[in-house]
Amino acid sequence: MLQILIDNPLLLLFVVAAVGYLVGSIKIGGSSLGVAAVLFTGLAFGAVDNRLQIPEILLITGLAIYVYSLGLSSGPAFFKSYKKNGLKDFFFIISMLALSALIAIGLYLAFGFTPATITGIYCGSTTNTAALAGVIDLIGNSGSQETINQLTQEIVIGYSFSYPMGVLGGMIAIVILEKFLRIDYKKEAETLKEEFQIGDDLTSSTIEISNPEMDGRKLRDLLKKYNWSINFGRIYSNNEQTLVNWDSTFHKGDLVMVVGTRENIEAATKVLGEEVHHLLSYDRSMFDVRRIFVSNPKLVGKTLASLNLHEKYDVSITRIRRGDMDMLAASDTILELGDRIRFIAKRSDLKLISKLFGDSYTASSRINLFSFGLGIGLGMILGTFKINLTDEISFSLGYAGGPLIVGLILGALRNTGPINWTLPYSANVTLQQFGLILLLSSIGVRSGNALVQSISMQGVWIFLASAVISLLTAISILLIGYRLLKRPFTFLMGMVANQPAILDFATNRSDNAIPSFGYTMIFPIALILKIVIAQLMFILLN
Repeated sequence: MLQILIDNPLLLLFVVAAVGYLVGSIKIGGSSLGVAAVLFTGLAFGAVDNRLQIPEILLITGLAIYVYSLGLSSGPAFFKSYKKNGLKDFFFIISMLALSALIAIGLYLAFGFTPATITGIYCGSTTNTAALAGVIDLIGNSGSQETINQLTQEIVIGYSFSYPMGVLGGMIAIVILEKFLRIDYKKEAETLKEEFQIGDDLTSSTIEISNPEMDGRKLRDLLKKYNWSINFGRIYSNNEQTLVNWDSTFHKGDLVMVVGTRENIEAATKVLGEEVHHLLSYDRSMFDVRRIFVSNPKLVGKTLASLNLHEKYDVSITRIRRGDMDMLAASDTILELGDRIRFIAKRSDLKLISKLFGDSYTASSRINLFSFGLGIGLGMILGTFKINLTDEISFSLGYAGGPLIVGLILGALRNTGPINWTLPYSANVTLQQFGLILLLSSIGVRSGNALVQSISMQGVWIFLASAVISLLTAISILLIGYRLLKRPFTFLMGMVANQPAILDFATNRSDNAIPSFGYTMIFPIALILKIVIAQLMFILLN
């Protein structure tokens, strides 16, 4: 069996992925490792025999697909968040990275590591392969071949042994701090709905206008005064059923259907009258309710208001479902491929409206390979550019930073002329998971044997040093960010996630996508700074 895996790298890849995914689904104390278990399964397989290898091209492919897809989905919220908290978050990121470097230098002085070993420990505990590559490139100019080989071996050993702890440290810190700070993820998510698109718990209700003060009041005036976050559907007045619009006038005894969160519906009910059990949605004699898919690429990136639907049809869009998220439809809601729109309209208009939005599940799930391939290609080209800070220190964004930055920019743009850069929600989720499995399986198998070979007393000290760096850095980010800077813990989890496995763990823990916004916020800056810090550390300590 072992020889079969040695001779068939693709078989090895999928065996590691399958076993790792199975292990990751096992819950202990209500928690599981999720996709992160693929990394540790890969380490176990790699430790068995150094002939077990997964081609590097699969690692690079997985990394590029994962970060580019993540960038596309996070782009709009990334720039929105930076506009709001950019400078504060930027200096916070820099200070935390400087802290991790100072901790590493302190351990170097205390335990007598060589400069190459502590630099490798720093790169591994911060899970930054690009920083490791930058220092190895720098070592190439360090003198004789014997010296180069010795320094390279030291830094690789430091990196290989500390990398697993770099992943575990972030996870451990999240578990410890969420209990210490008593984090309520659901409550925190509720307060972040406006900043991040994480959906609403929507319901519908029928309200009878029984408040005498509401008689003769226009909806336009009421919305300006009370600023309700609800949508109005149909209204039953004078034995006639119509759709509510901004100019609709309420009269005592009218029945009006509303959609929103339970809290917001109750707030509106207190003003308008009382909730009744009769649901207008049951009456479909004139108007019908449909859910349709947005599959027309021409509508992607447009707001609902820009479609001017009310000028053409007697229609009311009440809610939009994106993935597992229900969102209240608003005039400034931006459409994405794969969105499922719930609307009320006259039966005669149903087909025309469906045709406008596309309403094809197949088309809404397809990947535009032209824009996807072009986007990743642009990212990889950006990643190859070498930036020289000094004669000795240089860096490139690599296959992680380049595609991520391009993905963030294109995700925020959504369209460039006829080119639609965005992906359907379902396709984006699938690509992220596929890329992550390729990445973690490859890293695990490639690092497993080096980890076993490094086991020694020195290896124990390296492991402990990496534990100190990763744990103290992660705890500092979570504690200082939450207590002093008042940033959401769920967002800070993403900033701690300097490796995709930690991000997946954080996302499963919080049960929402907010950690991914923290991850995309810190990753491009952290990637560059870690490359520079690692090279500076090696030069100064030598």
